[in-house]
Amino acid sequence: MPDSKFTLDELQQKFNIILTGNKGKFNNLPEVAPSQFILEALDEYLPLAVAIGSEKARSELIVAPILVAIKKHLNKQISLFSGIEFNVDIELGLNSFGDFIISNSTQQFFIESPVIVLVEAKNNNLKSGLAQCMAEMVAAQIFNQRQDNEE
Repeated sequence: MPDSKFTLDELQQKFNIILTGNKGKFNNLPEVAPSQFILEALDEYLPLAVAIGSEKARSELIVAPILVAIKKHLNKQISLFSGIEFNVDIELGLNSFGDFIISNSTQQFFIESPVIVLVEAKNNNLKSGLAQCMAEMVAAQIFNQRQDNEE
């Protein structure tokens, strides 16, 4: 089963995941002002993405420019992949084409451990997107453990 087919309940049962409403460790990070590029891109692209209304449009017109700006902000010290096959364990159902995967690696030729961020650009059903993203996070954890580079 591709990881896009998981439900939150199935993930909890299969991978012993505990969902909580607690605040995470990233809640107190300082805000970073958006670059002029992001402000202009969102001003131009957001209405178009909303008008088109597809997941692909949101991914290409909203999410991709933001992630490229993050890569630039971090002096290109991360790698960014889009639509790349991420098959970690097919038997466990951890196989997908992730919308976006960020690795803490400077090389851009293939996904290298550690995978640190996964982004899913969903259209309307946030709950199904959350389950898919969680399954991809489990896959990333296993991928990083296999590479002995868990972060």
